[in-house]
Amino acid sequence: MKVLVTGGTGVIGQALVPELVRQGHSVRVLSRSAGEDASQWPSGVECWPASISDQSDLRGCAEGCDLVLHVAGIMDESPPALTYETVNVDGTRNIVREAERCKIGRFIYVSSLGAEAGTSPYHRSKRRAEEIVRGFAGGWVILRPGNVYGPGDEVVSLLLTMVRTLPVVPVIGTGDDKFQPIWVEDLAAALCESVRRTDLHGRVLELADEDQTTLNEMLGKLCEITGRSPVRVPIPPFLASAGITMANILGVKLPVTESQLTMLTEGSLIRTPGTNALIGVFKIKPTSLESGLRKLADALPEQTPDKGVGALKRKRFWINLGGSTLTAEELFARFRLRFGELTPWLMDLHAEPGAPTVLDKGTTITMALPVRGNVQVRVEELTANQATLVTLAGHPLSGAIRFLSDQISDVIRFQIQVYDRPANLADWLVMRTVGEGVQARSWESLLQEIAHESGATSVSPIQHEEEYLDEAQAERVDEWVKALVAERKRQQAAAAKDTKGKMARPSETLGEDAVI
Repeated sequence: MKVLVTGGTGVIGQALVPELVRQGHSVRVLSRSAGEDASQWPSGVECWPASISDQSDLRGCAEGCDLVLHVAGIMDESPPALTYETVNVDGTRNIVREAERCKIGRFIYVSSLGAEAGTSPYHRSKRRAEEIVRGFAGGWVILRPGNVYGPGDEVVSLLLTMVRTLPVVPVIGTGDDKFQPIWVEDLAAALCESVRRTDLHGRVLELADEDQTTLNEMLGKLCEITGRSPVRVPIPPFLASAGITMANILGVKLPVTESQLTMLTEGSLIRTPGTNALIGVFKIKPTSLESGLRKLADALPEQTPDKGVGALKRKRFWINLGGSTLTAEELFARFRLRFGELTPWLMDLHAEPGAPTVLDKGTTITMALPVRGNVQVRVEELTANQATLVTLAGHPLSGAIRFLSDQISDVIRFQIQVYDRPANLADWLVMRTVGEGVQARSWESLLQEIAHESGATSVSPIQHEEEYLDEAQAERVDEWVKALVAERKRQQAAAAKDTKGKMARPSETLGEDAVI
């Protein structure tokens, strides 16, 4: 089946598209950044760069498709271009019209739990969009998931980053308002089932985890996972509202918007017992909150160089080793396996319980930095003598670190290359005052450990040079890093497709006799 997925590069789409492909569907991804992200997808995925708010851009997007899966939408407005009216309402109307023009017979819409009665501007926009979908000239299904959390989501991922990096975490009200989240892979599995099944037309289905939770409970689990315990500061809702407004003015990202604040106080819950379609209709066993949060802990998105502020800087640290008892490849293999032991105490790789410390492709490495808290990098590239790591959301730097072990004549040159810029203005200030000095000492200490590990009889002084890159050079570095990230994602998606039928689904399914 050929499926048009709108919003295919967002949090839900990142989990949904590979699963659709794994199950044998061909997919057309429609989103504003579809062209930029095209290289991450395996074969069987084509891209249609467009905004659902622009009807002219949509013309032809559904041609040749069997079904439209409408995921695109916004939880937070960025006027004047991105508003609930232009995206959630008018965008849904535009894609419905285009589906009808292309004579598509089936339309699946991802709405939101609580849309039927919620008073927040977000829920009101989703309710109006549902009314548009009900008028579709074909078979329609409306799915209402609870708070969707997964890599890069705007609430739980941000909370995780705050727990890792801040000494204080704000808690709205008492923190005991109940809600029902859903792990993004569970939702992706349900969406794939809704594509497969043709007996759901005309139904509105609610999906969420089995259990209700609270902000306090979630923070407790995040503290356990990260090994950190920031102070929780209660903020009355009326002050939170004012704080959100001020944060927006200052450009500071908070884990709750004005709309989400209203949704939190109203409670995002499945109100009627026995109506959780994730279990009762799709027979999917929900991922427990603790399990989902542990998955999320190592799955935050990359923070590539273009996401930072200021000029991009290139730094090089290297040492020449003569008379080593190891070859360049053997030395690198030992470095890769003993990465956690060789890194200096300033980069504590044992900061979080159970976090990996060996450099393997795709592995997320967590470390504790003085004052900054726990931050992460991911291994995007790995060969016999080099590795490239990219910083993840929450790191004070946006960029990449490359380790190389090369045989040059009769010596081994072990080199560390760093391409970075501060992640935000606050980190710019810290890095330009004390951070860069600490970083340099850390890399020099690591090279000293490498020299000792090599058994070399002749060791050169550590060399260090750095420079700011011009715009053209910075652009090439950005493209290089993004290409590494996209290639890793593409290979992972292709591997999942190749193992179809040989591996369990991301979300376990319940037996046919399951009950709620």
